[in-house]
Amino acid sequence: MVRTMAVVGTGVIGTSIGLAVSQHGIHVHLLDEDEAAARTAAALGAGVLGAPDEAVDLAVIAVPPSAVGGVLAEMRARGLARTYTDVASVKAQLARELWDSAVLSSDYVGGHPLARRVRSGPLAARADLFEDQAWVLTPSESTSQDAVNRVFAMIALCGAVPVIMGDRAHDDAVALTSHAPQVVASLMAARLQGGSRESFRLAGQALHDVTRVAVRDTALWNDILRANAPAVAGVLRELRDDLTSLLTGLDDVSEAPRDGRGPEPVADLLDRGAAGLAAIREWQAADSRTHVEVLVPESPGQLVRLLDALAEFEVDGEDMVPHYSAAEGTLSVTFAVPAVRARHIVVELGRAGWEMRTAEPDSGTREPVRDLKVPA
Repeated sequence: MVRTMAVVGTGVIGTSIGLAVSQHGIHVHLLDEDEAAARTAAALGAGVLGAPDEAVDLAVIAVPPSAVGGVLAEMRARGLARTYTDVASVKAQLARELWDSAVLSSDYVGGHPLARRVRSGPLAARADLFEDQAWVLTPSESTSQDAVNRVFAMIALCGAVPVIMGDRAHDDAVALTSHAPQVVASLMAARLQGGSRESFRLAGQALHDVTRVAVRDTALWNDILRANAPAVAGVLRELRDDLTSLLTGLDDVSEAPRDGRGPEPVADLLDRGAAGLAAIREWQAADSRTHVEVLVPESPGQLVRLLDALAEFEVDGEDMVPHYSAAEGTLSVTFAVPAVRARHIVVELGRAGWEMRTAEPDSGTREPVRDLKVPA
């Protein structure tokens, strides 16, 4: 179905796609106005430089949302591919622009791959960047089934999970789960400009957690937020209403009864925050979780090293349970993660030399991790 591809735009996403499909024997052509980026991607093994002599099966337009329409029109005029898709994280405005400019046709499938811990630039690319992650497709009424099938084939080669959505539903979802959180992180990080060196010495985990995603490509994020402005503004207005209520409670704190809960608006927001966090964790639990037990060697510092490694994979400390087997004389740590993330974590821990077993909670049965079956 897909034997040849072109990737237009060799940032972290485009280069990672090239790396992922190239390892399956797909011949990839790399195109980018930034010659250094394209040559870096080629040197990493993501494909070969330059346009193909004849149309490839699939071209991926991996450029910022505002540039997709123009690049798609240009590549189609050049006859670059039989099918086109993109990776922009905003779909509704792009679909309107393509429709208005008559660029939207049967050979185009809107796409948005989700990836873990994305940094910018081709040097941050990884062949496994999309493994077990959702890859949203937003085909229009005019999109052909052949075009969808070609993109499905590429997604399978990248190890991702295809999800079909409407473009507006997609944009509303990412406004809540990605774009508004990015704004909140930037808002909090912006406050640090006025901070003192003394206050920075007291920076703790809460500040790190809230501001971690603020370090991003600001030009790209400006493009994304402008493209999804209505949906993001809707989420931020709700946040504004909550902040207004919270400020009222904090301003009245001196008059609040000392019952240990604080002023009602403050307690209410904290309670709703806890409920929201519980809701998404409940969903993650219901979405199939794999329990993994990691054996801790006896030498000093190994448990700390393991905890540091799990923190890198965003395994919450509350989800870890220590276990000591008197019969075996072994200490281990068991944690549960959604099945879609388990394979990646297990592979990376294995590469780092950790010995693992799988176990269902309270079952008492444990098997070597080589037998781990993670649903696709």
